Amino acid sequence: MNKYAIILAAGKGTRMKSDLPKVLHPVCGTPMLQHIINKLKKIDIDKIVVVIGHKAEKIRETIKDDVIFVEQTEQNGTAHAVLQAVPHLAEKEGTTLVITGDTPLIEEATLDSLLQEHIHSNSKGTVLTSIQNNPTGYGRIIREFNSLSNKHEDNKLGNVVGIVEEKDADVNQKKIIEVNTGIFAFDNQSLLEGLPKIENKNVQNEYYLTDIVSVFIEEGKEFGGYLLQDPNEAMGINSRVQLSEAETIMRKKINQKHMDNGVTIIDPSNTYIESEVMIGNDTIIYPGTVIKGNTIIGSGVTIHSNSEIQNATIGNYSIIRQSVIHDSVVGQYVQIGPFAHIRPKTSIKNKAKVGNFVELKGTTFGEGSKANHLSYIGDSKVGDGVNIGCGTITVNYDGKNKFKTIIEDGSFIGCNANLMAPVIIGKNSIVAAGSTVTKDVPEDALTISRTKQENKEGYATKIKNRR
Repeated sequence: MNKYAIILAAGKGTRMKSDLPKVLHPVCGTPMLQHIINKLKKIDIDKIVVVIGHKAEKIRETIKDDVIFVEQTEQNGTAHAVLQAVPHLAEKEGTTLVITGDTPLIEEATLDSLLQEHIHSNSKGTVLTSIQNNPTGYGRIIREFNSLSNKHEDNKLGNVVGIVEEKDADVNQKKIIEVNTGIFAFDNQSLLEGLPKIENKNVQNEYYLTDIVSVFIEEGKEFGGYLLQDPNEAMGINSRVQLSEAETIMRKKINQKHMDNGVTIIDPSNTYIESEVMIGNDTIIYPGTVIKGNTIIGSGVTIHSNSEIQNATIGNYSIIRQSVIHDSVVGQYVQIGPFAHIRPKTSIKNKAKVGNFVELKGTTFGEGSKANHLSYIGDSKVGDGVNIGCGTITVNYDGKNKFKTIIEDGSFIGCNANLMAPVIIGKNSIVAAGSTVTKDVPEDALTISRTKQENKEGYATKIKNRR
């Protein structure tokens, strides 16, 4: 059976007080809307239609997936939004899932279970419901046998016969704690037939998708309800506070997943790992660590406190101490930090050492090479077994262009050396401390470039006496 999905993502999100469309606000590094698309793809949805409205172009620019965008130019309610997707689903047989774009915590297993429950029932529509001890703000589920507080004698609630929005609910209906999550499964043709029959007879004068329940009931069609076990999954995000709450819930799940896979996280509540990060077993992560983007961390890695890693690959058994690594590749058995800065387009080979207050940018740093402290190596190619002395600088920028420095295998660069790019330091050569190198250095050569030292005895006393 074919499966389709309609994501409702046209709302303004007024309470977010943001220039960014609500559905593009990230939760653990990924936009809310992207979370939902990713999960729909995992359950093999054949076609995804996204209904957009507020700042539609921004959403189109951000979401690069193979989805169909349709615009709701007027905000006339959820049924009106779904109606915009009809041209792309007309005459198609199958099941259509309708989901709001601000529910990033929903799990693909839940969506798949909802679909299976619907497909194997006699219902033409099924709503995903949850229990909320404080149901204020939610639409209430009206069952055949009233509500969860009034079960039928066979302990079944019966089919759904209505969904009443908070603003339209009476006193008794507001006591119901089973609520609408805004997620539905429909027989596609029944959905398309029912949408035009929905009226806007409510306080908001809007066309509510929830009113399709009454349409179905009047036509003798059953409408089911599938109760969600974890109400947090259906949490809708409408404010910055709720965004923060969703971050906390998702971060806990992410950390739990990694720990279940053999990662030691010393303090999960003080460790931030985004949703797309991959981590190998026996890695140890200390408090205050931030790991973002499409980062891949191998096995047996140790990441000490207050390190930040983004869109990087870290090889097995490497050690990171209080350092920042962005858009770079780090090999195996590498030691970085403390307080190193690995900037984009850097590749550090196996067993290399990059120490405190060393900055690498756009550089290949060879196997077993060392820069233990206080150096800047930019736009460079450093060979294997190279030693970079304290205070070494690759002078790569003339105010307009960047130039490349090449340091070949086995070279030794003394402290406080300035390498004026473009320049090549030959294999197994030595650059004396304090040198400013402006010309290529031959292989196996010693280069000294500094003024001759002159000692003037007794001058120190004369200078002091002048003060």
